[in-house]
Amino acid sequence: MGDPAEVKTELNVVGMVGLIVFYLIIFFAGILSHKVLKRKSRKEIQKSQVESNTEDMMLAGRDINYFVGVFTMTATWVGGGYINGTTESVIKSGLVWTQAPIGYSISLLLGGFLFAKKMRTKGFVTMLDPLQIKYGKPLGALFYIPAFSGEILWSASILAALGTSLRVICGIDDTASIIVSAAIAMTYTLFGGLYSVAFTDVFQLICIFVGLIFSIPWMTGSDAVTTPLRSSNLEMFRNETQTYSKFFGKLHRNDVGVWIDYAIMLVFGGIPWQAYFQRVLSARNVSVARTLSFCAAFGCFSAAIPSIVIALITMNTDWPATDYARPLIKDNYKLAVPLTLLYLTPPAVAFIGLGAVSAAVMSSTDSSILGVSTMFTRNVFVKVFYKNASDRVTIWFLRLTVIVNTIIAMLIAIFVKTVYGLYLICSDLVFILLFPHLVMVVHFPKRTNKYGMVAGFTIALLLRVLSGEPVLKYNAVLKFAGYQEPGSLDDNGKVVEYGRQRFPFRNLIMLLNFIITLLVTFLSQKLFQAYPDLRKWDVLGAVKDMEETHEMEKKEEKKVNNGAI
Repeated sequence: MGDPAEVKTELNVVGMVGLIVFYLIIFFAGILSHKVLKRKSRKEIQKSQVESNTEDMMLAGRDINYFVGVFTMTATWVGGGYINGTTESVIKSGLVWTQAPIGYSISLLLGGFLFAKKMRTKGFVTMLDPLQIKYGKPLGALFYIPAFSGEILWSASILAALGTSLRVICGIDDTASIIVSAAIAMTYTLFGGLYSVAFTDVFQLICIFVGLIFSIPWMTGSDAVTTPLRSSNLEMFRNETQTYSKFFGKLHRNDVGVWIDYAIMLVFGGIPWQAYFQRVLSARNVSVARTLSFCAAFGCFSAAIPSIVIALITMNTDWPATDYARPLIKDNYKLAVPLTLLYLTPPAVAFIGLGAVSAAVMSSTDSSILGVSTMFTRNVFVKVFYKNASDRVTIWFLRLTVIVNTIIAMLIAIFVKTVYGLYLICSDLVFILLFPHLVMVVHFPKRTNKYGMVAGFTIALLLRVLSGEPVLKYNAVLKFAGYQEPGSLDDNGKVVEYGRQRFPFRNLIMLLNFIITLLVTFLSQKLFQAYPDLRKWDVLGAVKDMEETHEMEKKEEKKVNNGAI
């Protein structure tokens, strides 16, 4: 009864034709885009700003302007998971627990203030470059693991969301829709790299805003929707006790630590993603890099408003009175956007809204796949395994990596049922393991070395594993204050199957990563300075790195002095 496949299993031919037309437009726009952005008047400038054709493909000649930059940065964040997830979160937990729109918007603002200028000025190609410069190529490449996991699982989660949406509205098989959507995004990415991804993002973001906003008036005009829209005594929950506004939600005192934990993780954990830094590093100059971060923060927040309104419409809908003919159960809250499009709007409007959802998915999928492929090609393949790779070999390896990563994301989306839960775990790891060291190497490079990095990274990873994870179905060994034991009752009177941490433990572990890195670095530096004989045991080469850094600083200082003279 709760399976959406029972609602609509027949193939909707009109919807299928409309979807094919939409996909063809995206496909040809992606194929031809590099010819548009790589204009003759800018071609020589673009070539001078990158060191190879590979970098040109990765960073679009470092020539992304204000207009394209704002669109591609916003579209990267506003994916199918963002749109569907925001609506689902409001229905399930209320506005107070829908933290992603504000969290990611603040994250983009902080990225512009704290990282955009330094990263763009130094001319890095990927987010991992400063980590490899400081910690060495093999150790720096370790950070690819959490980065890869997060990006791939994010792509898989939004592909899975698209598959469900197309099945509900058009009656198309999940697997077929996932494969076709991913294949189209992969193909134009292979042809033009970031040129194609950025150009299609402009079109896709327009589709997202126009499609969703256009659909809302039709939804509110449905006879099954209570108007004007209410935030309390909601139609969908009329058979349940409504002691508080389910639209706004409720924050129990025991869950304040959980709320804080997720809020801070979204803000700071939203920064160290290659999809973000690829746009920053491809900007025409520092001013563009910072401005597109600030404008995208506004765009990201604005894109959540239609999703929140659709959630309110969903909650004010008498679902048994629609052709859906049954209450909307909790398992199907994730289908709220496609269901409202299907049952509350005319077919033509539903297909326009479907185009918006499809565009959102493709705009995020292509960005994540290109970003994770760029890091692997440059920071692992070239810098660790094949240091003398030619430009031609590197480009073809990048294309091969794009294909492989797309296939991995597709397979996960098709066969893994808890993709979004796995993505959240990887977001944990990005925040706990990657963020502290990115801050250190960009802002405080003298305060960290290889020993500090290894100690901080290892202990943080161990603490996170011991803290338990309900998604992976194992309980905590390390129990923080307020730990909720399995078998106990939560605030809603439901039995907790797996233990749950209520203390903001992710933030504590992240801070410990910082502190341990600083402390071990300080102690190792003092030991090697006080006892020179210990240098023969410097297996990681931290002393040599420190001496080389001092030499480079002296040369830079000498250059500045000579220039002043």
